Parts: sequence; structure tokens; C-alpha cells
Amino acid sequence: MKPCIVWQTDFGLKWGAVASMRGVCKQVDPTLECVDITHEIEQYNILAASRELIYVEPFWPKGTVFVSVVDPGVGTDRRASVALLADGNYVVTPDNGTLTHIFYEIGIREIREIDESVNRYPGTEHIAVFHGRDLFAYTAARLAAGVITFEEVGPAYPAEEIVIFEEKLIKARMEEDTVKGVVSSVSDPFGSIALNVLSTDFKAGGFAHGDMVHVTLIDQGKVFFEEDVLYAKSFGFVPVGSPILFDSSTNYIELGINQGNFKEKYKVQEGQEYILQLKRGIPQVVS
Repeated sequence: MKPCIVWQTDFGLKWGAVASMRGVCKQVDPTLECVDITHEIEQYNILAASRELIYVEPFWPKGTVFVSVVDPGVGTDRRASVALLADGNYVVTPDNGTLTHIFYEIGIREIREIDESVNRYPGTEHIAVFHGRDLFAYTAARLAAGVITFEEVGPAYPAEEIVIFEEKLIKARMEEDTVKGVVSSVSDPFGSIALNVLSTDFKAGGFAHGDMVHVTLIDQGKVFFEEDVLYAKSFGFVPVGSPILFDSSTNYIELGINQGNFKEKYKVQEGQEYILQLKRGIPQVVS
């Protein structure tokens, strides 16, 4: 069975861009299956694309071809690439930072730059603004269909040259009983905000379910939120309308409200700095 092509973009679905990409794939091989992650990533937000990709990628079988197109540098000299991951999956994407979470959490075995003289949809050579269709969809389809091998994507280049964001944007700093980092995603449809704090690091730093954590969200001196918040394993451990810290399905810490929308209530956006501090006192008892 041929691998699926799994997509994400910042294109939205109110026009024909995504359908054009699907059409290219079907021309290469009508049997290819295309599955959407999302096409609603915040426009131009490469870091959000990186995080959305790591949310989904580990749960797909070896050989899956992912396509991620958030590409504010389209048509410039940024590389169009295909990465072979340590787990055997592929990511077809502009090499602009989209591979950051994958680089740190999965690992990249090899990366190749797409050879446009071979792997470009015929007749689009004069177009520079739609590589999602003309390079990424076409190359992904040819790879998934077995028309080309990974080696035929184009020339390999050193993994050290992959564009990645600073690790501090991906992994928070632990300082005794305090964690410092950033808001890494506000894309949760229920309004919870993801922090760049791995659950394993949080627990290793001495935080445990049942602790009250003093949470402060500050951006450029403005306090968006400051309260003592329960750290628990799920929403039902706090009253409806109350904030909660919890382990997300991506193994990062998230801050939300039980049956409420934290992002909208506190007007939080990605990239804001926050401080999480454990409150000294008697932990609540939760099972």
C-alpha cells in the first residue's frame, strides 16, 4: 500500500489553493490518499507550523509523506527540501524553521534539496509564488507514488545547515522552582495555550499533580495573567470556569480553563514570555 500524503498549510480553505495541490497529486497517481492536518495555521507563522507538525507526525506509520507549507520566503533562495526523519517518515517543506521541533524531538537522518529541473510540475517554471503546488505537492506525490526515490529528490546537504529556531523557543529553562519560557501555540480550538515546557522536564523539576503553581504571563512589562493555578492531569479536577495547568496530548504543559477559553479571555498570543513559579504551601490532594 502506498503511503499517505499528510498536509498542513496556512492557505485556508476559502479559495482553490489546497484543491490545486490535491489535483497535482492525483495527476501523478489517482490512488494517492491525501489527509489534512490543518490549513488554518496562522499566516506566516513558521514556529506554529513546526509545533503542529510534531503534534501529528509521531502517530503515523513509517514511510508517511508529510507536506508543510508555511512559506513567507517563497520564490527566494530559501531551500525547498525533503527531510528523511529518524523514524522513517518524510517531510516536504521549505527549509525555513518548519523542521525545528522534528529536529529536536524526532531527529533528521538526511535532507535533500528539491531539484526543480526534475521535480517541478511541468509548465510552472515561470511561477515563483506557489511552490506548495508546483514543488512540494508534486515532489511529495512522486515520492509517495514511487515515481522517484528519496535520492532522486535532489542533492543532499548537511543536516547542520537545516534552519532551526533557537532551542529556548522549543524548550523552557528550569531554574530551581521556576520555569521560564514562551507561549508556543494558541491553536487549540478549545482555547488552551501551549507552553514550551515538556511535561517530563516539568516533573523532573519537582512539579507534581496536585501542586499549586503561581503562573504569571507577562509581555513587555504588561501582565496578562497572574494567579495560583492547580497542576492536574485533566480539566475535571477544577471547577467549571477555573484555570488549570495540565499535560497536553503532545507531552507539553498547557494552560487552560475548564469549559472556557483561556486564549480569548486573557487575549494571549504566541511568543509572549511567561514565568511559572511553584507556590510554597500544602498541595491539594488529587488522584
